[in-house]
Amino acid sequence: MPARRMTDTHAKPSILRQSPAALRAAEWLRLRIIDRYLLREVATSVLAASVILLLVMVGGAVADLLAKVARGRIPADLLFTLIGLRSVGALTILLPLAILLGVLLAYGRLWRDSEMAVLQSSGLDVGGLIRPLLWFAVPAMAALGVLSFWLAPAADRLAQNLMQEASRSLIVAGLEPGRFVDLPGRNGVIYVGEMSADGTQFKRMFIENERPDKESGKTRIDIITATHGYLYHDADGVGRYIALQDGFRVEGRLGEDDYRLMRFARNDIKLPDGESDANELTAKRAAPTATLLAGEDDPVMRAELHWRLAAPLSALVLILLALPLAKSSPREPRYARLLVALLVWLVYYNALLLGRAWIGAGKLAPGFGLWWVYLPALALAGWLIWSGQRLRAPRNAKRAA
Repeated sequence: MPARRMTDTHAKPSILRQSPAALRAAEWLRLRIIDRYLLREVATSVLAASVILLLVMVGGAVADLLAKVARGRIPADLLFTLIGLRSVGALTILLPLAILLGVLLAYGRLWRDSEMAVLQSSGLDVGGLIRPLLWFAVPAMAALGVLSFWLAPAADRLAQNLMQEASRSLIVAGLEPGRFVDLPGRNGVIYVGEMSADGTQFKRMFIENERPDKESGKTRIDIITATHGYLYHDADGVGRYIALQDGFRVEGRLGEDDYRLMRFARNDIKLPDGESDANELTAKRAAPTATLLAGEDDPVMRAELHWRLAAPLSALVLILLALPLAKSSPREPRYARLLVALLVWLVYYNALLLGRAWIGAGKLAPGFGLWWVYLPALALAGWLIWSGQRLRAPRNAKRAA
């Protein structure tokens, strides 16, 4: 028994011997009831803003992709796949904006409903308001880092590969056996009687094309028929051509009798470049992060690396900016601060785009990065938070002065 008592008395001072700094850090990391309440309000608002922004983005992507399907630039069977892949890449831009709007709506409601006044009168200072925001910012920044550095580039590379494979098929031009369709990129129609399953071989093709004649100003018409043919790519792998074999071509001007009839053994027609033909800039921007880190001498790769870092850092910057912007009076309209927040985000986002273009063009040193955007934004947020905590002088004192 004495030995056990001695052990207990030696164990208690080890807890009491903790430094005040460690105790303050443990107290800071402990979630209180008010922290959980504020964190829940912020998370709910951010989720709602993310869903709304994602729906708007998907709607715009669907309209854009449907127009490209109608023009024969992408195959219809890749529509939903491309929408999903494009959504993954857009999240790196939408989520920071959703965080800004979510914090603004959540804390703004507390100010309008006078809940914030009650909390401040109970002793909740600005540090108590920032603490739940930091609890939310840390996992949000981690998720955006994974999304920006790995998932979004992988989605872009997959979309490019799918489009490159689809460009090797006539199906990408919207052709279906037994149906007249508009000629991609031209004023005319095209008809295919039979086509192979992979879209590279065809039989019984009819092409009618109209274009203005520069000499007479009249419409010139070309009609081409072929018994069979195939699709092939140029030596550079970019240009696409239809090789027509064993056919006839009739050309002339409408309203005149100068039509010419020609028979050919082979006639090649160039198709418009598809959306899958990614240039060098697009390929670099979709490169894996390890490749970007290795390309130290390439300004485009360095710019893309800073751009991927901008997504997680923007979450922290915009959260701190949203805190002072959310402060409003109960009489203020519900969405009065949204216009200001959107204006701040537009200026911030366009500054990031400008910095990305400058680094890629070699006008800005890669080591300088985009910190010239983050640091002024953080300084502005700090100044707004500090000025919002200052007590205003009474009106009578101002008049006496």
